[in-house]
Amino acid sequence: MIWKAVTAAIALALATQAHAADKKYGTGASDTEIKLGQTSPFSGAASAYSVIAKTQAAYFKMINDQGGVNGRKINLITLDDGYSPPKTVEQTRKLVEQEEVAAILNPLGTPTGLAVRKYLNDKKVPQLFVGAGATLWGDYAHYPWTIGFQPSYQAETAVYAKYVLTNKPDAKIALFYQNDDAGKDYGNGFKKGLGPENTARMVVAETTYESTDPTVDSQIVKLKASGANVLFMHAIPKQAAQAIKKIGEIGWKPDLFFLAATSTSVSSVLKPAGFEYSRDIISSYSLKDPNDPQWKDDKDVIAWQDFMKTYFPDGNLQDQLIVYGYVVAEATVQVLKQCGDDLTHENIMKQAANLDIALPMFLPGIKVKTSPTDYFPVEAMRLQRFNGETWQLFGDTIGND
Repeated sequence: MIWKAVTAAIALALATQAHAADKKYGTGASDTEIKLGQTSPFSGAASAYSVIAKTQAAYFKMINDQGGVNGRKINLITLDDGYSPPKTVEQTRKLVEQEEVAAILNPLGTPTGLAVRKYLNDKKVPQLFVGAGATLWGDYAHYPWTIGFQPSYQAETAVYAKYVLTNKPDAKIALFYQNDDAGKDYGNGFKKGLGPENTARMVVAETTYESTDPTVDSQIVKLKASGANVLFMHAIPKQAAQAIKKIGEIGWKPDLFFLAATSTSVSSVLKPAGFEYSRDIISSYSLKDPNDPQWKDDKDVIAWQDFMKTYFPDGNLQDQLIVYGYVVAEATVQVLKQCGDDLTHENIMKQAANLDIALPMFLPGIKVKTSPTDYFPVEAMRLQRFNGETWQLFGDTIGND
């Protein structure tokens, strides 16, 4: 009997050791926890975007209440960087070197993300689902530890350019964007979509603004004076709202007004600008708008509404940034599920580059899809027009090709 007991104990110990050997952990992961870091602008000109981080914290609390991911709770540590690259560097170093996170999740902004991209790649820490659409976030060859999320700015503006060429081929176009890599990507993308000859013929004005500018009134007046009848604008929420309001106040009524998808929030942009001035603005989107009546009986939208009531009751139901934060959190959970018991930095990045899934709040026909040579998770979108109360989709899904 003693020998049987000893044999059983040895067998149990060997089985336990074998199971433990199957688990692989990098910094920030354990049997009980997955620690993620994030920088977000809780202060400063881009503070409207901080609702994304708040949504993700609420979503992960819901997941943790349901038992976590493969039995592990997600611990999201978010630090304020004020949309300031030097502050982003300081806070990211703190997350990596002091908090020892497993990955930096959905950090907001192109200039801020660029400030730490080399550092994170040198450290081999995943810069996961960067909260920006500059084309450079898909550079898997040079920065294999950095992956974007939303459609690239160049892909987005190519859609607008195509729409102009089809519907107003004699347009006089004005381009207005932020003076950084993101804004330049937008401007260059629009011109690339037009083509060199059409750009030379159609673009009559082009100007920029700084994210720290207290007002953009002078730029708007200058663009109106150019005689442009088509306007494309990229701006963070504060300046986007200022610009839309100024355009309305001076009586400028472009035949087509395109607004970058980064500033389509009804509550943060269009309402402060004035719904009367926001009517007929065109943008693009990849997600379901819970305020669109066509989704009132959609099970995924109903689930989102239940999430909001329980985990984010103070959230504004008209803020599309919340839906964006929600789907990025969904995608993150999918990555962690695919990791199983291998939560090394290498496997987190490997799984982020191995996605093929239709997440609940995406528009029908749009998926999150990546590969080791495709770091653009979302590439399709539909055009939408603001009717004075809500965004209305029109046209077919674009970009799946």
